[in-house]
Amino acid sequence: MHKILLFSLLGISAIPFMANAFGHGLGADQAEPINFEGMNVTVRTELSPVDITVGKITDANLEVRFFDLITDKNLDFVTYRIEVNRGDDLLAREYFYDKDGSLDVEIRPVLSCAESDLWRCTDYYGERHAISGGLIARGDGRPIIQGPIFDKGGLYNFKVTIEGATSPKTLVSSQLEFETFVSVAQEQDFVIQTAQAQQIPLIVKTYYDDITSLEYSSNDDSISFEMPFDWNPDYISQVQVVHQELRIPKSFDPYNQNANFKGYVNGVEVSDRVLILDPYTFEDENTLHFLVTGTELDRINEQLGPSNYDSQEMLFKLVPQGQVVKNSAKIQLTHLDTGQPVGAIVGISWDSRYGLNDEIPVEFTFFDENNNLLKDIKYAYILVDEDNKIIQSGGDDPENLGIDASEGIDTQKIIVPTQNKHRLDVWLLGQGISLTDTYTGKGSTIIEVGPSSSSGIIKEPTTTTTNTPSTLDTMIPSWVKTNAKLWSDGTIDDQTFVSGIEYMIQKDIIVVPQTSSDNKDGGVTPTTPATTIPSWVKTNAKLWSDGTIDDQTFASGLQWLIINGIIII
Repeated sequence: MHKILLFSLLGISAIPFMANAFGHGLGADQAEPINFEGMNVTVRTELSPVDITVGKITDANLEVRFFDLITDKNLDFVTYRIEVNRGDDLLAREYFYDKDGSLDVEIRPVLSCAESDLWRCTDYYGERHAISGGLIARGDGRPIIQGPIFDKGGLYNFKVTIEGATSPKTLVSSQLEFETFVSVAQEQDFVIQTAQAQQIPLIVKTYYDDITSLEYSSNDDSISFEMPFDWNPDYISQVQVVHQELRIPKSFDPYNQNANFKGYVNGVEVSDRVLILDPYTFEDENTLHFLVTGTELDRINEQLGPSNYDSQEMLFKLVPQGQVVKNSAKIQLTHLDTGQPVGAIVGISWDSRYGLNDEIPVEFTFFDENNNLLKDIKYAYILVDEDNKIIQSGGDDPENLGIDASEGIDTQKIIVPTQNKHRLDVWLLGQGISLTDTYTGKGSTIIEVGPSSSSGIIKEPTTTTTNTPSTLDTMIPSWVKTNAKLWSDGTIDDQTFVSGIEYMIQKDIIVVPQTSSDNKDGGVTPTTPATTIPSWVKTNAKLWSDGTIDDQTFASGLQWLIINGIIII
């Protein structure tokens, strides 16, 4: 049985839990269960390879499994009728038989069909079972469907009807009907021309339908394109995700791996989780994913109103927002029982402009032991303070366990309320629709953030100030940036930097706004002295030295060092 572990929020105990995974995915899906003779039975369909791109495979395996969801056991001696559709087109319909409830069928795509009824181009190969009449496998062979299947990208619908089970001669009293969906991709090549007459190759990989009207604007370096889509709420209720990929050279500066983006669908800005930047899969290209979930489609429809229901197009727009500097950490996951490394690593990163009480978009990236992305996983996390009090959690709902990271990268908004150290615990719960436990494990890292300067707006320091001039432009000489850069690059150590800042503050070369803890003699009564300088302070120094943030934000970091007894004045 495939199992994952449902953990207590403090990670003290764990109990076995069987996941209920319904709704179509990339190359696998599981149908809603049906009650049958006291069992909760369902059908799961899974393709191999999981990620199919039109024209790049000569055959694929379709596994159809009929099983009891409660016990995770297959039913025996099953007669299936399998129907394959793409949109309104019937592509195949045939009977199959398998004695152990797990049927493998080889699918061989045919890339051209002159018939208006596409199913007429489909042929079937295999031996017929003497009693059920369904196609069966002999030895290592599989029954074969050869036809116009996976010859175009889009959503494929498998209608699986169970006509017999538990014996070749036993028909079910009422046929059991299941529907599953899988997505197949196709690639389209484009070239965009910049204002400098550069020609930039662009590949769009669509998992839904052909895209049209691709445009690049040199004004804001945005890329937009359209795709046929039915916005009727009844249809959207059946859609789990709309997936599009853009592959663009890393050498194209607005789209390099340090770029930040906003995405829009039909003019509505989408959430951070919709846009995923993958700089890992290809050496010279970044992959930008639009993963528009059914929930996000509902929100867009609600915001635009009934006028959008009749729209037959989905308009995507991607707009670069400049470069970002990120704080980051890596977590080695270990087995929940043995404590031994499981081979998986989680990268944690967030835009360094975000700080206290911001909704910080924290990116979780999952790698295997070879530094390849671990795709199609479920994970969970908790954030706890120094007293082990839970500040925030995600993916820990027993009724809907785990957060999906289909591309191995996901963003969650996390709020850090204080400048104290917080511990971030991450669980990898399973991979694939069957939630295999190869990389199941847990790990932790420490999170520290400073004052916020998110979205390019520099907020005032959280401490109370007195006699603070309206600007700090003349309070920190520009040549101090040299020291800040040397420190952030590691050329000078912490003590040298701190000593230099102390001297310049004492000599009024640098004037830092007084804090609420300043004493009446002009000195400072620090809190309990800190032993190390948080990483965000050094990040601020780097950003200030290259002009990304202003004097006020850099000064807020110095204030923190004063308040915490690292800088003595």
